[in-house]
Amino acid sequence: MELSRPFIRLPFNFDAERLSQEVSQFDASCWMAHPNRLGGNTAVPLVSQGGQDNDEFSGRMLPTPHLLRCEYIQQIMAQFDEVFARSRLMKLAAGAEVSPHVDFNYHWYNRVRIHIPVITNPDVIFYCGEDQLHMQAGECWIFDSWRNHNVINRSPHDRVHLVLDTAGSAAFWQRVRAMQAMDNDEVEAQNIAYQPGLKVQIKTERYNVAPVMAPGELEAIARELTADFRANPDNDPTLVTKYAALLSDLAKDWRQTYLQYGFESAGLPHYQALLNRCVQSMDKNPRALVVASTNVGVNPIIMQRILRAALFPDQRAAFSAA
Repeated sequence: MELSRPFIRLPFNFDAERLSQEVSQFDASCWMAHPNRLGGNTAVPLVSQGGQDNDEFSGRMLPTPHLLRCEYIQQIMAQFDEVFARSRLMKLAAGAEVSPHVDFNYHWYNRVRIHIPVITNPDVIFYCGEDQLHMQAGECWIFDSWRNHNVINRSPHDRVHLVLDTAGSAAFWQRVRAMQAMDNDEVEAQNIAYQPGLKVQIKTERYNVAPVMAPGELEAIARELTADFRANPDNDPTLVTKYAALLSDLAKDWRQTYLQYGFESAGLPHYQALLNRCVQSMDKNPRALVVASTNVGVNPIIMQRILRAALFPDQRAAFSAA
């Protein structure tokens, strides 16, 4: 999710001591390795596909048994009153780092990550764009994951954050806009205390990918991406024209196919053929075109944000049941 500045503080303070107590119940067996095997990066899944130990972004999201052991974390999530996607406790080991990267896949196109530090120290620094920040324990932050970002733990102690992914309701983004109107150090934060015995309900995503991406959504993503690579003056104009036509053609043929088949299984080979045609027409150089906003190659963005998100036939049963 693209934001107006790298870091925005939200007006809440949480009980870091109580959070730390809940984290301490998880032994080494509960912490999953990073899906890309990044050293020193582990996580305890709290909301996940099917409520199991996995790192999937798509499918029905449910609370895990780990989350059900954490009364205060449940209360924190409920007080936001948002619908949550994949959410976790994330540990960064002493001396480890999260390498610089940009989040450009489909999941992050419409979602933001809420960070609540649980165990940290001043030698843990979060970098985003041109800014850097130490998030103090119990604070609440969001950041612009479309900018290049990384985290370095230069301390001899592990760092743990509670991270909650959400697309956010209108009320959530109204609050964000209010926070954007002031400096982060001017935010007056409300203390959200732990309430022993309080039972809450947490809302989680059920329909985060469709069996077939809606034509309007695919067209909107394609148009925005086209505008982004058109805005880079260093791109080859001939290739810009080619890619603009490629994405436009995909969007138009996708709509025609959708109007004929919708979610029907008979349409699957036709949809797949359109995706294959797009892949085959792309330049072999993944950075043949580069977007102006993040200096990321266009090819991987097309693959992650459009082509790999456009077709999920295993979701047909879930949509039919609804």
